[in-house]
Amino acid sequence: MKYLVVGLGNIGPEYADTRHNIGFMIADEMAKEAGVTFSNLRLAYYTELSHKGRQIHLIKPTTFMNLSGKAVNYWMHELKIPREHILVIVDDLAIPFGSIRLKPKGGNAGHNGLKSIEALVGGQDYPRLRFGIGDNFSRGRQIDYVLSGFDKEEQLELPALIERSIEIVKSFVAVGTELTMTRYNK
Repeated sequence: MKYLVVGLGNIGPEYADTRHNIGFMIADEMAKEAGVTFSNLRLAYYTELSHKGRQIHLIKPTTFMNLSGKAVNYWMHELKIPREHILVIVDDLAIPFGSIRLKPKGGNAGHNGLKSIEALVGGQDYPRLRFGIGDNFSRGRQIDYVLSGFDKEEQLELPALIERSIEIVKSFVAVGTELTMTRYNK
């Protein structure tokens, strides 16, 4: 069984620890824990690891957030992975910081990375891990907020939340969406 796990984010040091890059941060920690490193391949940083006999193809698109669909579409077809075996890790303004939810499908909620994936993969029916970043910004300041770093209190909680996200990814791969949602979504 093969799975494509996609951590969304933007390449470049100026984006490294921003809220919008939580997908990259989770992917990086997953790779580190597995003792694997990323290679810069077509449209993405790519690595492989396994969990409970299942192969995980882990990517971080190098296309920038707004064109993430190009990388997801390419790797999905290159590896012949069905949509239901794709898991996209994405920051979510609609969920409070500290909340993480697995969804089997859904809309893009205005998220440009998800819009791109939806357009190029051909629909909304792919699982996503929504990492809550909250919505603590003034009117018209959404872009500044998502491209800013986590505050001091959030930074203290981040390692445990990233670890929980990795547990959810591993559960998704091992037992599927429904059982993982029952176990982890609150």
